[in-house]
Amino acid sequence: MRGPEVPAKALDARALAALAANPGCRRRAILDGAGVDKAALAGALGAPSVFGQSQFAFVRGNAFEAKVKADGGTELLRLAHEKLDRAAEPPAAARVPDLTASGPEGRLERTRLALREAAEESAATPGTWTLLDHPMLALDVAGSPAFLEPDAVVVHPDGSWTVVEIKSFPMLDGAADPAKVGAAARQAAVYVLALEKAAGALAPSPRVRHRILLVCPKDFSNLPTASAVDVRKQRAVTARQLSRLTRIEEIADTLPEGTCFSPELPAERLAAAVESVPATYAPECLSACELAFHCRDRSRAAGAVTSLGRPVRAELGGLTTVEDVLAAARGRAGDPDDPAVAALRRAAALRAEALGAAAPTAVREVSPCR
Repeated sequence: MRGPEVPAKALDARALAALAANPGCRRRAILDGAGVDKAALAGALGAPSVFGQSQFAFVRGNAFEAKVKADGGTELLRLAHEKLDRAAEPPAAARVPDLTASGPEGRLERTRLALREAAEESAATPGTWTLLDHPMLALDVAGSPAFLEPDAVVVHPDGSWTVVEIKSFPMLDGAADPAKVGAAARQAAVYVLALEKAAGALAPSPRVRHRILLVCPKDFSNLPTASAVDVRKQRAVTARQLSRLTRIEEIADTLPEGTCFSPELPAERLAAAVESVPATYAPECLSACELAFHCRDRSRAAGAVTSLGRPVRAELGGLTTVEDVLAAARGRAGDPDDPAVAALRRAAALRAEALGAAAPTAVREVSPCR
């Protein structure tokens, strides 16, 4: 589907969190499942994406992460002890297993082995801390495996596991931007789900903590500080939404034979392939999907009320287009017993009344000031 000899684009936790936030979008599900590069696809469709992290932010984030993990993760483990596990022994010399292997499948097996060894080590030697740097986890998404790579996972002396998220946005006076913290929590919730799956393969199953460690720069410095973030709500929402996703095979079976999303195709053929998969656009897509501008243009052209936002769409019931809404409000269509239609007509009457009361009056001539 992505074209001959086109490498698959890996599905990361950020993309999974965005997919879970809009589980009704079959277009995103099939494109992500097929490993299509949506940024290249959007450019070929004439609606290039501005979504993504800047190169400057990417470099700054990598530099900060390297600083946090320096010296065997000494500072990172100190923060984990301080914010999450004060009752445990302070980390003196932590185990940092080598997770290098060939390919994502090899790294996945190496991570599973390291987690198993860490659990056994914690049981045999009390007080042992283990730090897994960029482990590889896996999660089944609509029948397709997704390989995920958290910044780090800490194994506590009691054998429990904690996901670590390292971000480059600052914590000012101990608090960070709530929107950015929320995005980090949704991303970490995906890692928690994948880590729970890995824990379920062990006997006894280690406990996966639902409070993750969010590490950020302190104030305006480059010194790391951290906060414990409870992601139980995000985890529950993400798990429910991922379970609602239509399986990739079911979506693929509905597509015309030979459907391909290669950016090398002629624009007309590529647009037809994309339009063959229904999308569920909402304004929130602009901050989460590379195809948002293309889908917004199509949604506006069709007059879909979803372009006005999910809350508006939910209030309008069976009225799916702006034309239907205006016709119902003006009394030309719609069932008067429908609560949405009745509310629209009442709102139209109030608007007409307000505009009538505010009609301009004759302007008196005023003599110029002397």
